[in-house]
Amino acid sequence: MAEPTDWEPVPRSRTFELVLDRIEEQIRAGKLRVGDRLPPERELVELLGVSRAAIREALRVLEAQGVVRAKVGTGPDSGSVIAALPSAGLSQLLRFHLALANFPLADMVDTRAALERSSARLAAERAATGEAAEQLAAAGELLARMDDPELTREQFNEYDTAFHVAVAEAGGNRLMADLTIAVRNAVRHPLLAAFHRIADWDAAAATLRVEHHAIHRAITSGDAESAGDLMEAHIHRFHHEVALPALSRPDPS
Repeated sequence: MAEPTDWEPVPRSRTFELVLDRIEEQIRAGKLRVGDRLPPERELVELLGVSRAAIREALRVLEAQGVVRAKVGTGPDSGSVIAALPSAGLSQLLRFHLALANFPLADMVDTRAALERSSARLAAERAATGEAAEQLAAAGELLARMDDPELTREQFNEYDTAFHVAVAEAGGNRLMADLTIAVRNAVRHPLLAAFHRIADWDAAAATLRVEHHAIHRAITSGDAESAGDLMEAHIHRFHHEVALPALSRPDPS
């Protein structure tokens, strides 16, 4: 836990960015860890010699980045707590840049395919281990729910996303899992838009179910090569054969 003596006043130019630098220094030095509470705003103002506005701006940036979580209130549990929510910050960043066309959707799809191919291979290699086996069992339950023909397209998309995230988590690489979550969240709206414009939804959903089950079987059987190939082919096929043609059609609403 960072002590009051660990904080140094900052110069007044670019103040909120320098406040961010001071907080990062405390984290890098191991004096602030996940779950630790930052000093109250008033105390940070005194410790760093800056305005309350600069402190609040820095905390807003950190919250958007998923580094801190704000707890509203006046009791001992209130204030800003160091968190580990990288996927939230990454998702927001990717959504903005996708909307601004800084990252073309095709680039996002290629990135997603590369990430999830690796995750599927890793999950297959770990399929027999305790934690991965539990995560893959949960992924199987998600597929069973996706088999319900009465699901709305929104519900289908949520289970679809949860399945891909479960596979990424079963791979055991936390960064890959967080990046997978971030990319999936970033493309959620284009995916939903595509789902709603698919003319023959029943046929499209049936194909997606078959592909998901094939991926799951390859992973749980420990066939890393097939798992990776099937995952990559699944993502590219859906994008090129389903999503892009669907998005080129008028919005039915």
